[in-house]
Amino acid sequence: MSQTTEAAAAVAEARPPRNPRVHRAWFVAAVTFVTIIGAAAFRSLPGLLIDPLHQEFGWSRGTIGAAVSVNLALYGLTAPFAAALMDRFGIRRVVAAALTVIAVGSGLTVWMTAAWQLLLCWGLLVGLGTGSMALAFAATVTNRWFTERRGLVTGILTAASASGQLIFLPLLSWIVETHDWRPAAVTVALAALAVVPFVWLLLRDHPADVGLAPYGATAFVPKPPPVPGAARRAVAVLSRAVRTGTFWLLAGTFAICGASTNGLIQTHFVPAAHDHGMPVTAAASLLAVIGVFDVAGTIASGWFTDRFEPRRLLAVYYALRGVSLLFLPMLLAPSVHPPMLFFIVFYGLDWVATVPPTIALCRAHYGDDSAIVFGWVLASHQVGAALVAFLGGVARDVFGSYDVVWYASGALCAAAALMALVIRRPAGRAPVPA
Repeated sequence: MSQTTEAAAAVAEARPPRNPRVHRAWFVAAVTFVTIIGAAAFRSLPGLLIDPLHQEFGWSRGTIGAAVSVNLALYGLTAPFAAALMDRFGIRRVVAAALTVIAVGSGLTVWMTAAWQLLLCWGLLVGLGTGSMALAFAATVTNRWFTERRGLVTGILTAASASGQLIFLPLLSWIVETHDWRPAAVTVALAALAVVPFVWLLLRDHPADVGLAPYGATAFVPKPPPVPGAARRAVAVLSRAVRTGTFWLLAGTFAICGASTNGLIQTHFVPAAHDHGMPVTAAASLLAVIGVFDVAGTIASGWFTDRFEPRRLLAVYYALRGVSLLFLPMLLAPSVHPPMLFFIVFYGLDWVATVPPTIALCRAHYGDDSAIVFGWVLASHQVGAALVAFLGGVARDVFGSYDVVWYASGALCAAAALMALVIRRPAGRAPVPA
């Protein structure tokens, strides 16, 4: 071999390996997107089952709402521990186990005959499963695999839940109307199980597992060792976060976010529209349309979060949501009119647009602990949702309508807008996140 050839070979060996044309982080984000869609199937079901369960078993809407509230509360309270478990055992194992628990809980509901069984299957099991794959899952994947485009990726992964609603709501409403509610519960169980192989075969815990740096990073990042004491760490992070005013403001605003979305619209919109004579399938289709525009609104919010101050974005989102809720009682009717469609489009764009700026504020204020802190903030989101899911059913039983719930939620959103403006900028950081 000539000296020139040897020199060229030496240079080739010294040159670092080229990054793939499409970074593996985007494939991981795609698997995460599909996984969250699979888990979203069960979250599409509660509002469709309130009337069928009330008619078949005679349970009050407050009783059914209590099961929904347990589900929503556990969805949030499990999230911070799930983020810590992902640090200890890896994303893939935790998510695969969570999907299996969702499938078991949903499947067992077809044999229930008493309200406590609804609380056990629908509330406890599915609440724990969905909580283990809550938005803290998306935050963990984003933090590990991306250093650039974090806001955009957060918006895309957040939109996965809405995409699941878009896919499953029309299908499940048709199944409930045509074949009863039990086949719909089985459909949800099968959807969760179908995602497990994708998670196990394609999802990876860290870029270092495949010899890559995170997307946008200029240097290789070694995989951190497993963190023992997942529960202890989650509680320790909470104990530090609660000493800051920012945490309470984020938790308060996100509690109102949950109250005005999952707890209110997702749980009670279909039965409220049915009270005014609208067919269940039509009301469910409107919720699916919310899902269409939620995808666009959340991705756009992620793009905005990369460019504008997150706390101001939050204030605008909550203020607009509150105004729209005040008009909703005047829009409900037996048929769908253009003003209702305008509300659906408007509310869809704002549905979870609050998530990317909230995650950005957690990341800016709490650094490496941000995924767990966001898990606790998400817990407040679900506690707010749980309270309104229960109280909304009680209000319907007591007052015979949902009007008072719409007005109260609108006022809460106005308070959330003011709280967002009070959040301080993180010391020593630029006002616009990277």
